[in-house]
Amino acid sequence: MIRISSNFDSGAIEIASPAAGSRDESNAESNAESGDAVIDVNIRRDSHQDFTQWFHFRLQGARGRPCAIRFLNAGQCTYPAGWEGYRAVASYDREQWFRVPTSYRDGVMAVAFTPERDSVYLAYFEPYGWDRHLALLGRAEASPRVRVIGLGQTIEGRDIDCLDIGEGPRVDEPLEAKKQVWIIARQHPGETMAEWFVEGFIERLIDDSDPVARAALALADFHIVPNMNPDGSLRGNLRTSATGANLNREWLAPSMERSPEVLLVRRRMEETGVDLFIDAHGDEALPYVFVAGSEMLPDFTERQRSEQVAFIEAFKHASPDFQDRFGYSAGKYSSDALKLASKWVGHRFGCLSLTLEMPFKDNADAPDERVGWNGKRSKRLGEEILLPMLANLKGR
Repeated sequence: MIRISSNFDSGAIEIASPAAGSRDESNAESNAESGDAVIDVNIRRDSHQDFTQWFHFRLQGARGRPCAIRFLNAGQCTYPAGWEGYRAVASYDREQWFRVPTSYRDGVMAVAFTPERDSVYLAYFEPYGWDRHLALLGRAEASPRVRVIGLGQTIEGRDIDCLDIGEGPRVDEPLEAKKQVWIIARQHPGETMAEWFVEGFIERLIDDSDPVARAALALADFHIVPNMNPDGSLRGNLRTSATGANLNREWLAPSMERSPEVLLVRRRMEETGVDLFIDAHGDEALPYVFVAGSEMLPDFTERQRSEQVAFIEAFKHASPDFQDRFGYSAGKYSSDALKLASKWVGHRFGCLSLTLEMPFKDNADAPDERVGWNGKRSKRLGEEILLPMLANLKGR
């Protein structure tokens, strides 16, 4: 019997036909002569908002049987352009994920493949689970350079973790001489590539044998929030928290009642200051890695502009996966710019402040037929961004 389930960390799907359920398999058997299983599902909306795009579920009982999984409401999702040229990801062990044939036509997305095992997981992008988040904190804190700071809790009582990484001031310099670098990820919980990116960055930064990391730590302290939205992550939301807040629209006026995650991170930023800021995200439609800057701000300075240009050039040299030909127009968020993290930080601290975007699809500049853009490539990008950061710190 074919079954579909999603009652696990970040699981999200709705069954649209009995073919996928355990009570009635009549539709699954409708193509009995060919052996094909047609399974109809709908992508579930966020728990407290009408954002609809993320899916993550388990398919059982289809070993060796051609399956057509039809996402009937794909055309009504928040970003229907995200399905054009997209391929879903699948895994048998939740460690190795691969792309499966996917098509999109007339508002319906269809995944067609033959599972090789009795149990297979499918997802919008390679998930990053809460257990892995906690394991990352534990590995990082084994380094004497790392402290895991509890900033507070979410509405549902989950910890908001910040990693402070640094070597402290040299004996011949005051504390304020150190620059303060901030990185946050997963304001939008379904953009899991952002926490994969952070994992790669942290692992390189605490590597005692890495000369780039040592040089960066001599110049700056780092403050990293790997998951800004733990509640939304476990609920299987794409963009919102347990209160229905899109955290990347809360930076101008956050509150403990609606967006404690943003308010608590802002308070910590006021304590440390910010000299360089990266907010890591994923983009549903564009198959590229790019950054969005703060040049639309009326108080954007010439120094900020020159640092932004220099950082982009250094990043292109550091990583062939990064480019600046495709991205967002400078005016995309001009009307509500200060509600966004990178714009608010750039305005408040007058620093280089960027939103980093990675693809849900593949990187069109360097496609990978088997895995597309995935967790491993996101981790590698996290390692590679340290070099343009170092260039910025030295330039300052």
